[in-house]
Amino acid sequence: MTLAHFPGRDPFRMAAWQAPRAMRGWLTDDRSLTARIRSRCERFSLRVVSQGKGRVMPDELAALGVHGHGELWIREVLLMADGRPVVFARSLVVDTRIPAAWHLLHGLGARPLAAVLFDDPRVRRSPLEAARLDGRDTRWHHAARATGMPDLPPLWARRSAFWRCGSPLLVTEAFLPAIGALAP
Repeated sequence: MTLAHFPGRDPFRMAAWQAPRAMRGWLTDDRSLTARIRSRCERFSLRVVSQGKGRVMPDELAALGVHGHGELWIREVLLMADGRPVVFARSLVVDTRIPAAWHLLHGLGARPLAAVLFDDPRVRRSPLEAARLDGRDTRWHHAARATGMPDLPPLWARRSAFWRCGSPLLVTEAFLPAIGALAP
């Protein structure tokens, strides 16, 4: 069964155990995904796809505890292992001006967000949620466009909110087909 975004339905209510066995570790490991990928490849890099104000999905607003609509600050990147994209990541901050708690995001550039999230003792993380995204989900389309692969299969993804000084940052990580080439 493929779960995707339907009005009023959150695709991130799927249990990770429903994923293929090879994906479960990627979906449930709450340590740094960047560090895990780095340990399984020769050359890690990050490519910023987009960064700035943008519209978000209703389930993303709900995950951030935001009511209503509007534009939020969005950063989309590809995590690369040995030159191949293995993860499409999307980070959202509630305020388009970026709250003081997350002001350091402005200067990240091509550096991974993990350096900020896992090295700061003030950052707290919510439990991971899993989903399987397909062509009915905007995030799947963003990943297809970012990779230049319009025929992407459905993607397993995970997300969690990081809290710093009372301000949330939502991070969604969609696993691209090349993730299978890395040791689980």
